[in-house]
Amino acid sequence: MGNYSQALECHEKALSIKTESLPPNHPDLAASYTNIGLVHDKMGNYSQALECHEKALSIDTKSLPPNHPSLAGSYSNIGLVHDNMGNYSQALEYHEKALSIRTESLPPSHPSLALSYTNIGLVHHVMRTYSQAL
Repeated sequence: MGNYSQALECHEKALSIKTESLPPNHPDLAASYTNIGLVHDKMGNYSQALECHEKALSIDTKSLPPNHPSLAGSYSNIGLVHDNMGNYSQALEYHEKALSIRTESLPPSHPSLALSYTNIGLVHHVMRTYSQAL
């Protein structure tokens, strides 16, 4: 088990520095929110993780093109938090958004596509909707 409290402290300090020196919709801020969200997810702080990933998505939607792979990463992270919270319908919705962006923006053999298909398949497995699994 990692030292999540220390990791969280470091990521929050990095965010504080970036907030002072970068414009409010800079992609580096989104990256910091993503990192903080990932740590909260590992700690089981799902509502805080979700809040951070949603902030990252908000920044990315304002600063990146609509089919940028970073948006897919944010959707995927939100989907994974919903998975952990047991909100499987919402998880599926976010994983499908991630897949849609990745399908449009990445080559057909890119590993991130496999990740999206795996996430969708796992949600269908948990929901026991096997006929809809990819």
